[in-house]
Amino acid sequence: MRRPPDLRHVISPSLRDLIELANTHDFDRVTEQVRDLHGCSSPVNLHGWTVTTDQTTKQVVRSYRSEDEPSGRLLTTCGNRRSSRCPACSRVYAADTYHLIKAGLSGGKNVAETVRDHPRAFVTLTAPSFGPVHSRKTDSTGKLRPCGCGSQHPEDDLVLGTPLAPATYDYTGAVLWNAHAGQLWARFTTYLRRALAEHLRMTQKALNASLRVSFAKVAEYQKRGLVHFHAVIRFDGPDGHTTSPPPWATFEALRAAVAMARERSRLTVTSDAIGERVIAWGRRCKVDAITALGDGELTDAKVAEYTDAKVAGYIAKYATKNAEGTGTVDRTLMCRPCAGRGYVRGPDRFHDVCADCDGTGQAEPIKALPVQQHVRQMIRTAWALGHLPEFAELKLWKWAHMLGFRGHFSTKSRAYSTTLGALRDVRRAWRLAQAEAARARAGLPVTDENTTLVTASSWTYLSSGYRPGEELLAAQVRHDIAHTEHIKSEGEPWL
Repeated sequence: MRRPPDLRHVISPSLRDLIELANTHDFDRVTEQVRDLHGCSSPVNLHGWTVTTDQTTKQVVRSYRSEDEPSGRLLTTCGNRRSSRCPACSRVYAADTYHLIKAGLSGGKNVAETVRDHPRAFVTLTAPSFGPVHSRKTDSTGKLRPCGCGSQHPEDDLVLGTPLAPATYDYTGAVLWNAHAGQLWARFTTYLRRALAEHLRMTQKALNASLRVSFAKVAEYQKRGLVHFHAVIRFDGPDGHTTSPPPWATFEALRAAVAMARERSRLTVTSDAIGERVIAWGRRCKVDAITALGDGELTDAKVAEYTDAKVAGYIAKYATKNAEGTGTVDRTLMCRPCAGRGYVRGPDRFHDVCADCDGTGQAEPIKALPVQQHVRQMIRTAWALGHLPEFAELKLWKWAHMLGFRGHFSTKSRAYSTTLGALRDVRRAWRLAQAEAARARAGLPVTDENTTLVTASSWTYLSSGYRPGEELLAAQVRHDIAHTEHIKSEGEPWL
C-alpha cells in the first residue's frame, strides 16, 4: 500500500489541496467537473441524486449520485448575470440576451423572419436633471466644449457625472427617481398605446384589434448615478410577429407616439418629510429607426444607422452590468441578522440592539465605503429615505447600494421573441444529446426518441465556491479561455 505524501512542507494551502486532489482515485473526474464550469467564479455545491426511468418498462435509463464524485458533491454554475460577480456566467447571459433581442429584430428562434420588415425603433429614455454635473459635451462639429466648471475633462476623469454644486444637488429627487423608474417605464408602455391610438385617430379597441406593440428594454446607469432605458419597440399584426402590421402603422407614427407618451408618463410621490415630487422623464429622448442587417459596434455617439446586430449587441452589453460603473459597491449594505432594522427581537419580545451592526442596520458603515463622495451621498440618502414609513414598501435600505433602483435590468413583452428559459432548454437538450452520443460510442444502451422518460431527483444546497485546489484548476481554465479568445481576436498567441 502506497504511503500518502507528506505535505507539511508545502506552504500554499491551495497547492497542498491540489496535491491531495491529484492523489485521489479519480483526479481526471475532478478536473472534468471544473473544466465543465467554463471558469465560473463561484459554483454551487449540491448533494443529491437523480434517476431517469422508462415509463413503459420501468427500466432505469440514467442515474447519478453526487456521492459517486471524488469530492462527494456536484458542482454547477452559479448562473449570475453580473459581470462583476462572475464574468463566465455573465458572458452566457449576455449571449442569450443578444440572441433574444436579435431574434425579435431579424427572426429565428421560432420568430418569423418577416419581422425585419416591420417598423422598429431604438428608443432611449433618460432621467431628468437634478442639478448640473461635470460633463463632456461636443458641438455640431464634434469639438469638445468646456464643462460648466471651465475645464475640458478627459474621458476617464473621475469627476464626470458628479455635481458642480453638491450642496444644492437634489439627492432626494435622484434616489426617488431611481426607485420609481421601473414604474415609470410600465406607465410609459401603457400611455404609448393610448398615444398611438390618439395619433392615428382611432379607438384603443380598434387599435388592439389590428396592431400589437412589442418591446424589449434594458436599464443602464449613467455616470451621475441615474438609470436610463434603451428599448427596442416593434409593430406587429394582431396575431404577433407572424403577421404584418397595417400600412398605416409606420415608423413616423411610432416616433410621434413615443414623444406623446414620454410627456404624459408621470408619477406623483407625496411625503410629509419631503413634500410632493413628480417623477417624469428627462428632456433628452432619442427615437431612431432600426434598418437592415449589419455588423459592427454601436457606440454612444450618433451613428448613421442602427442595424439589428448593433442594437442587439448594445443591449446585451448592458444586460450584465449593474451600478458598478458609477463607482458604487456590488453588495447589499443591509445587515442580514437584523434585516437592516438595527435590532433583533429578544426572548422576552423586547427589542435588543443587533450585535452585528451595533444598531445601525448596516453590514458595513457607509462612511467607510471606498466610493466617491457623490455616490456615498446617494447611498446615504437612499438609506435614510428607506426608513421613512411612507417609503417602507420601496425597501430602499435594501437597494441603497444600487442607488435606489430596484427594478429588473432587462424586460420584454410577452410576444417580442423567445425567452431566456427556452434558450436554456435548447442548451440542456444539446447536452443530453451529447451524453446520449457518448453512451452510444461506449456501447451502452441509448433511449429511443419515442420513449417516454420520467425523472425523479432530490438535491440539497451545500455551499458555494471551490476547494482551494479546485480554484487553481479553475484559474487555469480561465487562462485557457482568455488565451483562446486572444488568438481569435489578434490571430496570434500571447508572448
